[in-house]
Amino acid sequence: MTSINIRPFLFQTDYTQVLDLWQSSGQGIHIQRSDQPAEILKKLEHDPELFMVAYNEERIIGSVIGGFDGRRGMIYHLAVARDYQNQGIASRLMEEVEDKLRTLGCIRCYLFVTPDNNVAMQFYENRGWKPLKIRPFAKDLTE
Repeated sequence: MTSINIRPFLFQTDYTQVLDLWQSSGQGIHIQRSDQPAEILKKLEHDPELFMVAYNEERIIGSVIGGFDGRRGMIYHLAVARDYQNQGIASRLMEEVEDKLRTLGCIRCYLFVTPDNNVAMQFYENRGWKPLKIRPFAKDLTE
């Protein structure tokens, strides 16, 4: 088996592959306006080191986006290609992004999981994440 490597996301070469990965990796990732090219470029201006991809030769097989606002961290879009799932790639991506967040001084991090995604919930709980007893709210500020 060829080795799996992790590196920072590179917009010009990676965006199309990562978007395809998000759309095909299975339940849980919902593509929104924030995943459009202009929005991803805005994210990369803030903390590009927290957007990483896992790759095997030239194929991107995993991704994770982290964010840090100076106080709290956030994880978005952890995804692994279906034919590479259950091989530890998601765990490696999470270890990388958690380490980078720690280095930035982040002491608490959040993520969202859809209520029907039991596989993801179990994955995160096995990694030490705990469900919160809060109800998230959202508002589109462009409407």
